[in-house]
Amino acid sequence: MAKMKFKLNRSGVAALMKSNQMQGVLEEKATGVRNRAGEGYKQDIYVGKTRANAMVYADTYQAKKDNMKNNTLLKAVR
Repeated sequence: MAKMKFKLNRSGVAALMKSNQMQGVLEEKATGVRNRAGEGYKQDIYVGKTRANAMVYADTYQAKKDNMKNNTLLKAVR
């Protein structure tokens, strides 16, 4: 077998992790989690220093209470 060398294009990977396409994928996943979690949950997407990030969080008092009691967000991610 021939030996192969692989050199990762770090700037390309960094651009991919922040790209609009990656943000679209994250939007889809976050929307799915939010829909499974139910009422009172919201989502947000932001671009950080190294990558795009998505989060789903309990926005209302009832949702926060539900999440604390039932781990709703953790179950919705599965």
